[in-house]
Amino acid sequence: MKKIVFLLLFLFIFLLIIFHSYKNKNIENKITIKFSSWGSQSETIIINKLIKKYENDNPNIKIDFIHIPQNYFQKIQLLFASNLEPDVIFINNQNIKMYIKADMLEDLTSYIKKELYFNEALNCFKYNDKIYAIPRDISTLVIYYNKDMLKNAGINPNKDIKDIFSLKDSAIKLTNKNHFGINFEEDVLYWSYYLASNGGGIFSDDIKKLIITKPESIEALQLYTDLVNKYHAAPTKAEIGSMTTAQMFINKKIAMYLGGRWMTPKFRETINFDWDIINFPTTDNNKVYIDSSGWAVSKKSKNKAEAIKFIQFLSNDESLKEISKTGLIIPAKIKVAKYLIENDKNKKPTHSYLFIEMLSKTKPTPVNENYKIINDIIKESTEPLFNGKKDIKNAFNKKTVKKLESQI
Repeated sequence: MKKIVFLLLFLFIFLLIIFHSYKNKNIENKITIKFSSWGSQSETIIINKLIKKYENDNPNIKIDFIHIPQNYFQKIQLLFASNLEPDVIFINNQNIKMYIKADMLEDLTSYIKKELYFNEALNCFKYNDKIYAIPRDISTLVIYYNKDMLKNAGINPNKDIKDIFSLKDSAIKLTNKNHFGINFEEDVLYWSYYLASNGGGIFSDDIKKLIITKPESIEALQLYTDLVNKYHAAPTKAEIGSMTTAQMFINKKIAMYLGGRWMTPKFRETINFDWDIINFPTTDNNKVYIDSSGWAVSKKSKNKAEAIKFIQFLSNDESLKEISKTGLIIPAKIKVAKYLIENDKNKKPTHSYLFIEMLSKTKPTPVNENYKIINDIIKESTEPLFNGKKDIKNAFNKKTVKKLESQI
């Protein structure tokens, strides 16, 4: 009897050793995919949920999620410089050109079913007819508005706001001792819409020519500056204080707010008045800008096949629907975007479909590999202009123009 017990115990220990050896071997043999992304808490919760599902379905894969909530591209650049770059990089069209020009990203053209995506999103990641990221979302700016305020001012936004000039007139009309007509942001993302809508911009679409000094650009930039400095239809920095203009809109201190889809969840949670959106006004001949974010793969990745398989999972319909649940984005895939809008029917804004409808009036933001340097030059030039310390002629003088042209 003792011998039997001993043999059984020996067999159990032997099998236990085999099992742990096998388990440890499996862990050692797992392929690790490093994946970097920015994102809010609600986004990272969903990303971690998707990662867990992917790892369960692919037991030989380990996803090392590198969440970088601030100074994302500076840190990504350091990782590339140190040869520690992630295999999968969440990226946007404003910064991707630098990595493409440096030959750091894999050509993903053959892995994308183009017919499933909005062309406008694909174009954001296209260079020399090659696509370097699988688009996740598309981003446009719309005008959120307080229905009661516009109604009381006798403004029908769908009929009365047709271009930047009627937008300015409406903002002036909406301004009184209680609230301003529209928000004012110094970030180029916002005021470039005014320039593009008027047939101007900072650079030509092919990034070969500076057009900030052309009459259409100057006219639109002057109009934008006048909103705050001449007409006082938008709040100054001092009047905004410690708040944001979004908070001022929520608190009924601004009648119209120019912003992106990412503001929708916040507005749904906090606004206690009736509100909706309209497209930023532009003619058929002029297009405003669109931006996009997506997933790219490092060209130096040792696990390219696995990295590509992972982003194909992230970009499939079900994963994209999960990511879209935050309400922060409009998906770059046509089918999923329409699904999201359909599910928005009983939520504000009533005209949520305009986020998609507006795409026909958009073009990718013109950027090149020197985007950050250009942005810094523009910020340095426009800050005194917006604060009323310089006029347009002095803000974009010969010295500034020469600096900008040197970055083309």
